[in-house]
Amino acid sequence: MRIEAVGISKGANGIPLPETSVLFETGSVTVVEAETGDQPTVAALILSGRMVPDSGTVTLDGRDDSAALRERIALVDAPEVSEPAADLPLTTVVREELLYAGRSTSRATVAASIAEAGGSDFATTRIADVPAAVRVRILAELASFRPGVQGLVITSPDRHGGDPRDWLAVARDLAARDFAVAIVCGAPSTELVRPLLETPSTSPSATASTPAHAATVAAPTAATTPVGAHAPAAHAATPTTPATPTTPEAEPRP
Repeated sequence: MRIEAVGISKGANGIPLPETSVLFETGSVTVVEAETGDQPTVAALILSGRMVPDSGTVTLDGRDDSAALRERIALVDAPEVSEPAADLPLTTVVREELLYAGRSTSRATVAASIAEAGGSDFATTRIADVPAAVRVRILAELASFRPGVQGLVITSPDRHGGDPRDWLAVARDLAARDFAVAIVCGAPSTELVRPLLETPSTSPSATASTPAHAATVAAPTAATTPVGAHAPAAHAATPTTPATPTTPEAEPRP
């Protein structure tokens, strides 16, 4: 699966989103720089087919198909869109995410999901106070469980503090299981992880087609896979292109 955004923008004079080009695809991680205000959320909404850009195009495997993008791309922890309410305890957040994914919401399943992400010590902690590494791993892994999801856009993980290499490791693990992963974050985090993203990959063309606004890393040959993790299901056909909405699609969880 290949998602390519060419010259996308929103608003006037670069507000809220200046012209940007992004490519992310199955088995790789792409970091997208979006620095201030609403930029990260707007970029994530456009890349996941939930908002129409004022300029440019977004294609899925060469097709203009926003419905398929919404089906296949999960929007993870986007501010004011898909982020959990700050005061909810971690157990409640995990139970809701399991419900959206059609999974068991039993106490044992919730506890296991938290433990697999290394969050057992924070089970009763409100989600706003959970360490960034645990928060991002839990929300990204649970989003990957949703039926039909083959890619994820993780939005502004750097706003939670912590070491950016922690959430990069989460993204690498998902890419190793054949998900397409985009991380939208600010310039300081992008600069920190860029050297890691520019390490040589097994594919000679892996970086040749990467647009200027993004850096991509191929999935590692081996990664730590949490218990219960899965690879994205294959899709036999791409749905017919529908009329594209001008506002984010209303969904139980983007």
